[in-house]
Amino acid sequence: MSWGLACEKICFILSAILMHTVDTNKLAEEINRHGTWVKAVKAEMGKVVVGQNQLVDRLLIGLLTNGHVLLEGVPGLAKTLTVNSLAGSLAAQFQRIQFTPDLLPADLLGTLIFNPQTNEFSPKLGPVFSNLILADEINRAPAKVQSALLEAMQERQVTIGDTTYQLPDPFLVLATQNPIDQEGTYQLPEAQLDRFLVKVLVDYPTLDEERAILDRMATSSANTTTTAVVEPQTVIASRKLVDYIYVDDGVKDYIVSLIHATRQPGEVDPALGPLVRAGASPRGTINLTLAAKAAAFLQGRGYVVPQDVKDLAHDVLRHRILLSYEAEAEEISSEEIIAAILDRIPVP
Repeated sequence: MSWGLACEKICFILSAILMHTVDTNKLAEEINRHGTWVKAVKAEMGKVVVGQNQLVDRLLIGLLTNGHVLLEGVPGLAKTLTVNSLAGSLAAQFQRIQFTPDLLPADLLGTLIFNPQTNEFSPKLGPVFSNLILADEINRAPAKVQSALLEAMQERQVTIGDTTYQLPDPFLVLATQNPIDQEGTYQLPEAQLDRFLVKVLVDYPTLDEERAILDRMATSSANTTTTAVVEPQTVIASRKLVDYIYVDDGVKDYIVSLIHATRQPGEVDPALGPLVRAGASPRGTINLTLAAKAAAFLQGRGYVVPQDVKDLAHDVLRHRILLSYEAEAEEISSEEIIAAILDRIPVP
């Protein structure tokens, strides 16, 4: 079935569902029918990446919600390899940009080139004009380069000279940073951190996974390439299904209560009040809901359950909570704040 016919069929089915109350069973049937590409992508990535199932799920959630993903972990945990394998599984344009202290905004976005034969300036578009962007070690670039990404990440457009250029769809920034090596790095501004749907902490593999990595990769010619198994248009069509996944009023109230608790933690537990300088913005509310919908899609459900919200709360909120000086002095992390809030907010 062509992309146009598939999208038309999905829209027709969704319209029929929405004419009445949402039939989550019918929606789940459509999700399972049109979401077969998810298993295909996971299987293809599994030929290269060992373990890291949570990381793969978060990348797919980013694709399904049109949201950007920030990956943080020590070197050697397959962050770049995982993103590369995802790009290879999609028939999409992919660019890897190595962020360095001497990188300029023009190196990222593009610039105007003077043509002496015509006496005119013509645009030379930068590597950001791709479907998937791997911003490797994003915190090594200076603030002016990081700020240059803001318009692209939020508005899906880039301005060069007096002209604004639309970025391709899908457009997804997958950024990595190293939490240990702080020399020669620039902390990401809060405005840019808030543009990321999730911040994923990449952990070490288990013993069994590391043994499998040893068996597979300890060779001078290890396979690190994947084959395209899905078209970008299929992912875009699946987003329409994600948009209509049902969220009960009780779950919506639960999400809003969690976000409010990050702003006024003292109302949940007086001991938490002095530890938070600022909580999540309404963008956090929206992103937590979207991520929970995408998680339901990955599991073949037409509705969100509270566990979806709890599973994603840390990834969506950890970079949106600003700790006070008191919390930093006591070495209390945002992870502990989020865990305490989840323990104290009643689950519907």
